[in-house]
Amino acid sequence: MKKSLVPVLLMVLFTWVLGTERADAFFQEEGQTEQNFNLYKGKVIDSESKKPLVFASLMVEKSNISTITNTEGEFSLKMPEDITDADIVVSFLGYKTQTISLDQLKNNKNRILMDVSVTELPEINISIPKDAESLVRETLKKKGQNYFDDPTLMTAFYRETIKKRRKNVSLSEAVVNIYKTPYTSPKQDGVKLYKARKSTDYSKLDTVALKLQGGPFNALFVDIMKYPEYIFSETSIGHYNFKFDRSTRVNDRLIYVVNFSQKETISDPLYQGKLYIDAENKILTSAIYSLNITDKELASKLFVRRKPRNAKVWPNEVAYRVDYREKNGKWYYGYSNVLLEFKIDWDRRLFNSVYTMTCEMAVTDWKKNMATDYPKSRDRIKSSIILSDEAIGFADPDFWGEYNIIEPEKSIESAIKKIQRQLRRANSSGGTSIP
Repeated sequence: MKKSLVPVLLMVLFTWVLGTERADAFFQEEGQTEQNFNLYKGKVIDSESKKPLVFASLMVEKSNISTITNTEGEFSLKMPEDITDADIVVSFLGYKTQTISLDQLKNNKNRILMDVSVTELPEINISIPKDAESLVRETLKKKGQNYFDDPTLMTAFYRETIKKRRKNVSLSEAVVNIYKTPYTSPKQDGVKLYKARKSTDYSKLDTVALKLQGGPFNALFVDIMKYPEYIFSETSIGHYNFKFDRSTRVNDRLIYVVNFSQKETISDPLYQGKLYIDAENKILTSAIYSLNITDKELASKLFVRRKPRNAKVWPNEVAYRVDYREKNGKWYYGYSNVLLEFKIDWDRRLFNSVYTMTCEMAVTDWKKNMATDYPKSRDRIKSSIILSDEAIGFADPDFWGEYNIIEPEKSIESAIKKIQRQLRRANSSGGTSIP
């Protein structure tokens, strides 16, 4: 049972920040690089309600280039200059897939309107499984034929955000190379840090510094099909109840929706959520779930590795999401995110503190790893990495070059600009501390 819990991979460090400690965000001047790409921006919204569609997928046909929308439905897509007439496939769970041309994205204020897909009854040639649990078990067994079976080198964008209530406190971002092993291989994926930057405003941390241990691995291990042992191991899958929900569609495919939750007889904290499974080929296309944290004492022990002596730390919410993409009949990990909300009860203080930590990672390009290269131990990052300790500071807009990233939300952009202004004033006065 204990081995089946994802939280052992998600360690949160709560440490003291002394009043004299200096901020770890610095300016770094980057040399101007020659642009060899075109940037396209836009927004994906519901055609009727005009609400933004969060985490909608955009993929360039006849290539492996892709990106997703942020929490405001906005996206930015960088394309090599020699690609001028490609088509973009836009998809979102429960909506009709759209194919648009690059010409339609030349206006940076372009809006893509998506129509809700009406779910019809399955065609008679699709066999309906006898029960939801059997469907989930069959889906897990078929990963060898439905998911990538070749070593793959992926380029991905990773972001960590820490908020104190609604205010941004810390931002860390990175471009990483993922050495993805076949889905049937027991060998763990390797990750190599390519570029990283961060900014932390200690003036908002309330004398506590939060750090998320694991970095990109926190998002990578949410890949249920590659790492089923952390949620649906051979021993733990029988501890869940599975039930069918109303079906939906994605990429014009019929998708079974399976609700799952731990059985009442199980006391250890497990998960509850939804699995989205392709009805025809039994493929997990997406999963959205959360951890049962009813037992706050146990949940705190699972997550918090270190904390101040005069405070109690309780998790309020622990949620996960993973999305898969398809290429030439094979599926692969495309995007995932993790959300952790903590409440800190201080001794001899009237008010408590609430912090939210989020991390997300999106694959933006990939190719077959024909040479089956796998970085040596000294070159790849460890699963115990703390990204905020490795990143070098926020840099100018050319820092990311041609790499696709998740478009920052306006609140994050505002926080970055504010911290940068503070640093400019500090640097001009001869110091680097944030007042």
